[in-house]
Amino acid sequence: MAATENTNEEVKKSNFIKEIINKDNEENIYGGAVATRFPPEPNGYLHIGHAKSICLNFGLAKEYNGTCNLRFDDTNPSKEEDEYVESIQEDVKWLGFDWGDRKFFASDYFEKLYDIAVDMIKKGKAYVCDLTADEIREYRGTLKAPGKNSPYRDRTVEENLDLFERMKAGEFKDGERTLRLKIDMTSGYIVMRDPVIYRIQHTEHHRTGNKWCIYPMYDFTHCLSDSFEKITHSICTLEFENNRPLYDWVVNESGVGHKPKQIEFARLNLTYTVMSKRKLLELVKNSYVDGWDDPRMPTICGLRRRGYTPESIRDFADRIGIAKSDNMVDIAMLEHCIREDLNRRAQRIMAVLDPVKVIVTNYPEGQVEYVDAVNNPEDESMGKRQMPFTRELWIEKSDFMEEPMKKFHRLSPGMEVRFKHAYYITCTDVVKGPDGEITEIHCTYDPATRGGWSDDGRKVKGTIHWVSVAEAVEARVNVYEHLFTRENPDDLKPGEDYKDLLNPDSLSVIEKCYIEPFVRDAKPGERFQFDRNGYFCVDKYSDHSWITFNRIVSLKDSWKKVAEKGN
Repeated sequence: MAATENTNEEVKKSNFIKEIINKDNEENIYGGAVATRFPPEPNGYLHIGHAKSICLNFGLAKEYNGTCNLRFDDTNPSKEEDEYVESIQEDVKWLGFDWGDRKFFASDYFEKLYDIAVDMIKKGKAYVCDLTADEIREYRGTLKAPGKNSPYRDRTVEENLDLFERMKAGEFKDGERTLRLKIDMTSGYIVMRDPVIYRIQHTEHHRTGNKWCIYPMYDFTHCLSDSFEKITHSICTLEFENNRPLYDWVVNESGVGHKPKQIEFARLNLTYTVMSKRKLLELVKNSYVDGWDDPRMPTICGLRRRGYTPESIRDFADRIGIAKSDNMVDIAMLEHCIREDLNRRAQRIMAVLDPVKVIVTNYPEGQVEYVDAVNNPEDESMGKRQMPFTRELWIEKSDFMEEPMKKFHRLSPGMEVRFKHAYYITCTDVVKGPDGEITEIHCTYDPATRGGWSDDGRKVKGTIHWVSVAEAVEARVNVYEHLFTRENPDDLKPGEDYKDLLNPDSLSVIEKCYIEPFVRDAKPGERFQFDRNGYFCVDKYSDHSWITFNRIVSLKDSWKKVAEKGN
């Protein structure tokens, strides 16, 4: 269950959940044990909000020398697939956590749950109801008005046992009957107004096949699964706070003995992002994005494909902390975390994304010269590499202005600049095409300035990155922006649909750019800093016939400026 070592020194931040656990340990509530669980439903891919929960549950287990189970709440076979089970396990392991031999499924407990339901019928605590789903909602009442009893609430124990057995045997159609708890239709907690705990669903289950055609509801299964597994602290998001009285009631009435303590915390809300699985699934199924691992998606596999590191996501989860009330976290903080991580360890290379050709007219034709380039100034142990310098080079179009504006310190006619790691260069002429666009920039170089420095004391203000035309690797680059145009895409005006807020410019593709030959053998998942352009990752679907890079994040760090100003 231990995470791999973080690049930052681990900080044991206090939060209200730890305070509760510490108090429980002081009072010996659970014999000093701490047992948590991460309980995803395998009906989709995990997203950054789940990452927060994963880090919290596995992190607490590590800190208190306890255990953390991975449990799949697979009670709705119409939406669950083995594909999701596999992806969830991959994501948890990639984040740096290990559940060991503590992997469970709610379906492991179907027999026990059925027996408990039968026992509740025998005790007069549950009954079979023939109301439709709409009728059940109507009978339930509102926050201001109490509910009313189902006309089937007073069936005898014998009749309920017979009907429930026939439900299990498959005699009835989907939705024709349900099993409900008999609690209190006037309760101030709507969830306590005779909730449904079993429904009929003639759907093959991904693990149990067609053995069952009745399936327990989440609210019945979840709390009992925690109890079966001897979970001490059942950590949930705030939307389950109102369900706590029901969970306590079910555990108490079931007689299972062990009673976990439920603690609620605020779920993660991230700007320019939706976290609803339903909405994410809709984006995938209707091809608004290119699958669950589209790098614009907030899914863990999408972030991984884009180039985020597990260390950066764990750092993000630690920085945002644990709150008791909902709030919105700026996505700039997540971007700051990946910048900090990659700034320390990403290989620096040169890449030209919007090229224009430079010809160094006094450099020998056909000559290839290798200059030393520092791999990462933040880490000297990463050493140096050699870059080929040739007569023809690529530079960014934005690094040249024929008529420079004030304070433009890059290349322009007559201006001398530094080509990084190489030489001082002076522009002498430009060549234009029929449309007036510059096609070539002619320059001369000073051989005495090898390495990009002058012994005679003269200085230049501009430094430009470049790539050899003859030696460059051609590549495609995907540039990503926010998936939505509104900071909170869930905050909709009347008549709006969240899909109306999708950003049409969330993906821009640069079909051909030029990168120094160092990346020729780069493997999918490798990350680099392109000098002055940002951080990039080799896409998982790349091959050496045509390498594709995904931009992870730009170099500009708005969150860092906000944080520094706050300090």
